[in-house]
Amino acid sequence: MKDYIIKDEWQIIEDEFRPAFQEISESLFSIGNGRMGQRANFEEDYSGKSLQGSYIAGVYYPDKTRVGWWKNGYPEYFAKVINSVNWIGIHVYVDGEQLDLEKVKVHQFRRVLDMQKGQLIRSFEVEMNTGARIEVQAIRMYHLFQTETASLTYTVKAINRNMEIAVSSYMDADVVNRDSNYDEQFWEFEGYEIAGPSQSLTVRTKKTGFAVRADLASRFLYNNKPIINKQKIDERVKVGERVTQIVEQGAYLTVEKYVAIHSSINHPEAELSKLGTAQVEWMQDIGFSNLLRLQQESWQKIWQDADIRIEGDVSAQQAIRFNIFQLYQTYTGEDSRLNIGPKGFTGEKYGGVTYWDTEAYCLPFYMATKGKEVARNLLIYRYRQLDKAIENAEKLGFDNGAALYPMVTINGEECHNEWEITFEEIHRNAAIAFAIFNYIRFTDDRAYLATYGLEVLVAIARFWSQRVNWSEAKQAYVMLGVTGPNEYENNVNNNWYTNRMAAWCLEYTVQALEEVCGRYPDDYHRIVSKVHYKAEESEEWKHIITHMYYPIDEERGVFLQQDGFLDKDIIPAVFLSKEDRPLNQKWSWDRILRSCYIKQADVLQGLYFLEDQFDLETIRRNYDFYEPLTVHESSLSPCVHAIIAAKIGNPEKAYEFYLRTARLDLDDYNNDTEDGLHITSMAGTWMSIVEGFAGMRVKEGTLSFNPFIPQNWDSYSFNVQFRGTPLKIKIAHDEFMIENHSEREINIIFNNELTVIKPVEK
Repeated sequence: MKDYIIKDEWQIIEDEFRPAFQEISESLFSIGNGRMGQRANFEEDYSGKSLQGSYIAGVYYPDKTRVGWWKNGYPEYFAKVINSVNWIGIHVYVDGEQLDLEKVKVHQFRRVLDMQKGQLIRSFEVEMNTGARIEVQAIRMYHLFQTETASLTYTVKAINRNMEIAVSSYMDADVVNRDSNYDEQFWEFEGYEIAGPSQSLTVRTKKTGFAVRADLASRFLYNNKPIINKQKIDERVKVGERVTQIVEQGAYLTVEKYVAIHSSINHPEAELSKLGTAQVEWMQDIGFSNLLRLQQESWQKIWQDADIRIEGDVSAQQAIRFNIFQLYQTYTGEDSRLNIGPKGFTGEKYGGVTYWDTEAYCLPFYMATKGKEVARNLLIYRYRQLDKAIENAEKLGFDNGAALYPMVTINGEECHNEWEITFEEIHRNAAIAFAIFNYIRFTDDRAYLATYGLEVLVAIARFWSQRVNWSEAKQAYVMLGVTGPNEYENNVNNNWYTNRMAAWCLEYTVQALEEVCGRYPDDYHRIVSKVHYKAEESEEWKHIITHMYYPIDEERGVFLQQDGFLDKDIIPAVFLSKEDRPLNQKWSWDRILRSCYIKQADVLQGLYFLEDQFDLETIRRNYDFYEPLTVHESSLSPCVHAIIAAKIGNPEKAYEFYLRTARLDLDDYNNDTEDGLHITSMAGTWMSIVEGFAGMRVKEGTLSFNPFIPQNWDSYSFNVQFRGTPLKIKIAHDEFMIENHSEREINIIFNNELTVIKPVEK
């Protein structure tokens, strides 16, 4: 665990240069706009430890699978959103000496991520080996108002004497991915242009053929006066401009960089040149100060709806805003072709592809903070990939339109190459079905079932009906050879979560068929005809529902994670030594699989999803049994535990787990922040407060709250959009306030009592 980030309500602050933590900070200070993003690499040259990364959503490379032992059914590739053109590059030479923070004496250093304004700010003062002292100030933005553009300003000031300073502003297409399976570059260079006031690079991905064009315009100023004499940088894969200037003591040299990055995923290739040129000209015309203003205004609009205000706890306040900020830097919902990678634009791990995290964790956040359209786009993403999910199931031997959604994907094809995940972690199907249910429950968009949702549900139900088999010994349906959410158990039989969610999916599909038939008969007949559904299927599903096998420990009154769970040595995690943690970095995989330790919520994940089907004592018994065995080495784990702890009346544990999920990356709890942030689990931070502390639920179509407040907080407040009604909720000690900012009354349930909330008078 690290603790070097300064606590501040609106800023992430690093107040000294820490080379050993550089890659952690590159992750923490990452910046993006939903269309593209970047790790917080230095603009100037840096020879120390660093992971360079600039990424464009949807542009990927199918990196050929590399495994020691090929198994039939393995995906041919792992899709990766790849490191793209490095546009921030600046070379600085002071009296002929290259600026490199690894090689000079750093006197002052400060890096700030201003979450309120959407800016990355850095300043430092260094002493060169020649004795020259300079001060540097830099501001970088990925524009939220025009998501294919970015800009930065970089100023070098002479501190102790006159000096010759040479500054180059460049873009570089000679980039690689550290995680390349075969150490290859994923790009082919297509061409460059340096004539005229701007420069450009065009590259194309190998195999997938995505074209990307980056345009750069640079403005150089000496004491705010333009420098006319500039030299072109003409190195084929590296283009830009440079200036050399005698800078008097106390004076400064500034470069402003305006960049447009367009790809063939969004535009016809023939238009890329025109678009890039026009965008950089527009940015130059309005100037950097106006770009700053537009960026601040754009983020202000997001914060108006998405902010959570905590009074009395700066650490908690900083953490929740950091999580919300990174979520909106990763995904804004404007494009239903895009989704949310577990690392977003902050690193290469997980390839920037889609997992079940989106449906289980991110959808509730966007649904409540942005309204139904953004959440609907996340669901439509999966609907558009239904044919691929059916193909994925066919490759594993399923038929009749059964669908197995991939564990990892960017285009609908499975691209995960670990057999215990690819073939066995099939519970991801259930998360997608539950997301449809959850979306309709919250938004009341029942037409979604008829237009998109029912087709997905039928295909998922067909998969579950073929995946179970009848056990004569148990006289029940069983599910063999699976991996549940707890990835520290592989190839187990009758994982309770998977069995229960499979049966629930079948239940919901039967209900959905009946609802669409009654409400939307024309759509019902269209879908039935399209998918060749027969009524006998529902009868088969009902038999599975009523005869599903669930492992249970009657003595303890808990659901068993899998058939053989009690054969393990049940030793609470508190008895593990610090030297053993985290297990996934210290123990062999064999030792982990034989242990009782749980990576993340498993049985408890099912109790979270289906809590209305279980009484409070059942939930409490299972929590009390499984929580002590959970090591929370998945970022997705603490938030579920926080929500359940709040529900069963354990506010201290709920707050403990909130801090763990909220500050997971800021404090590097799991010693893995250096390879990127845990973006999808950040939505769990929001869930911990809104569903955990505030107890927000939907009960029979009515929004319900059963809140508590942590003792060290004075109050907390947040906004939700429920079925088109924007609400502001504030909770303090012995006080609950709700404002209705619509034009109609709304019923809410507060501590199990129905209350009518009238609109706020204007």
